[in-house]
Amino acid sequence: MRVLIRGAGVAGLTAAHELLARGAEVTIIENAAGFTGAASWYAGGMLAPWCERESAEETVLTLGIGAADWWEAALPAGSVHRNGTLVVAQPRDGAELKRFASRTSGFRWLDAEEIAALEPALAGRFREALFFPQEAHLDPRRALSALRQGLAARGAAFAGEDMDDRGFALTVDCTGASRIGEFDGLRGVRGEMAYLQTDEVTLSRPVRMLHPRIPLYIVPRGGGLFMCGATMIESDDAGPITTRSLMELLNAAYSLHPAFAEARLVETGTGVRPAFTDNLPRAWRRENRITVNGLYRHGFLLSPAMAGEVAALALGEENLRGDIR
Repeated sequence: MRVLIRGAGVAGLTAAHELLARGAEVTIIENAAGFTGAASWYAGGMLAPWCERESAEETVLTLGIGAADWWEAALPAGSVHRNGTLVVAQPRDGAELKRFASRTSGFRWLDAEEIAALEPALAGRFREALFFPQEAHLDPRRALSALRQGLAARGAAFAGEDMDDRGFALTVDCTGASRIGEFDGLRGVRGEMAYLQTDEVTLSRPVRMLHPRIPLYIVPRGGGLFMCGATMIESDDAGPITTRSLMELLNAAYSLHPAFAEARLVETGTGVRPAFTDNLPRAWRRENRITVNGLYRHGFLLSPAMAGEVAALALGEENLRGDIR
């Protein structure tokens, strides 16, 4: 079966991986070289289904639990870091930490000494924390590049220009935010991030710092590089980061550790994440076209499960969540 996939972000590449595994002949349309047009290029890469349950439906947890295993199997060894997630809050925001705990599972409480043992850079900075040991993270940029290379090595074709889909048995639409305004209920949620570089802070895992107004996550990328994110603004504006958002991210990073005040700001970026009203992704088939969209802030976490749904729809199997529309 010849399949044309439109979109070479995380949704398109994971779908291609699953279809190739089932014997399909896959061609992928990538409109922007080097993933520069993909919101997944600016993602945090946190495979954190238990943490995400704090603000998401149970479906995100159940679909996301297998994500780390999927990525570990699909990528070169060492790409997935299974160091868990640390969630902290300043003493004045202790109520936020308790609220987070009340809405999640899969964690254990740490005291100040245990925090220091887990992340020495944070010694003496927090009285208590939540540790989610089963969670993992990856570098989205390395993951996307490695996945693309693996697909090409397995015979997937990549095209820089659109193609007539009449020569294909099936078309899979993974074009994300470009479909805003075409699908009922699909909206854009703007995310902004910054990359900081410093040799004065070392972290082994993503750290989420809770705040009633400016929550922050910081994900280590190695070599003193940290991804700091991310705002969630109800907007499909893909323009540069705003001054206010940048100041809030940097202030929050400084609050986590003062050494970030001397860090180098090496990059900022924005991405528009497509989301349906319930913030859950959907996959459906109509005739010879499958559409997957609405991954919201869960691209790397939920794309493996959605790719499985795409493959099931392609082969005429029952959709895993009954989203055929």
